Amino acid sequence: MIIVNKVAAIEHPANVTTGFVPTMGAFHEGHLQLMRRAKEENDRCVVSLFVNPTQFGKNEDFSKYPRNLERDAELAESVGVDILFAPTPEEVYPRASSMIHVPEVTERWEGAHRPGHFDGVATVVCKLFNMVQPTTSYFGLKDLQQCMVVQRMSEDLNLPYALKFEPTVREPDGLAMSSRNAYLTEEQRAVAPMIYRQLTRCKDALVDGSLAATELSASEAALKNAGFAVDYFELVELPSMQPVPVWSSNSAIIVTARLGTTRLLDNILF
Repeated sequence: MIIVNKVAAIEHPANVTTGFVPTMGAFHEGHLQLMRRAKEENDRCVVSLFVNPTQFGKNEDFSKYPRNLERDAELAESVGVDILFAPTPEEVYPRASSMIHVPEVTERWEGAHRPGHFDGVATVVCKLFNMVQPTTSYFGLKDLQQCMVVQRMSEDLNLPYALKFEPTVREPDGLAMSSRNAYLTEEQRAVAPMIYRQLTRCKDALVDGSLAATELSASEAALKNAGFAVDYFELVELPSMQPVPVWSSNSAIIVTARLGTTRLLDNILF
């Protein structure tokens, strides 16, 4: 594996397929599974490691985001990554940047709670796509709304790169793997899997014919009683991310809930 810091150092050989995994580092098994899939399905795997300043809000501490290039590089190499692209902010944003706004799909949920976040996501993903020029890019479905934003952005801008969204990788107790889990105390970590248990319970109840409004409220109340501060627990349609009253094969239940200062995202698909 080689580590490159400059866009100009990324080669684009003819007749070579490239699987690309964009990340902000702090790798866990979820990231590694995306890398394995990209390597399995392509001639080479490129991973970007870039903590993107434009997707952090004014109340989110960009400086405290975990960074450990040496550890992440070792993990990436262990699963066969060929190129680790680790640019500086100055390399990605050499001047005040044009920004991409994806309408409609960004307006609710994370878009409402983190104003400007998805503009930063869409912009950096588009820039990274054009820097790496992948055949196929891989994203984890844990960040479901982000996946829908990237899909809409790619369609609207006619980007020639294929997308693959991979299932959420979970701990044995069901907690979705996330870099944020490291911030949980021991007591909070024991409570955190309740998010997935409520997602599963709610989905099963809806499939059995229960009213969505009743079951969504029950799950939200259960989480609050367990100590979570719930931002939303909702049934949405994909890919629009709009709320719907009845589930279908294009539905998902999405949740964001905080334990202490740690904000946890998860979802379950129908």
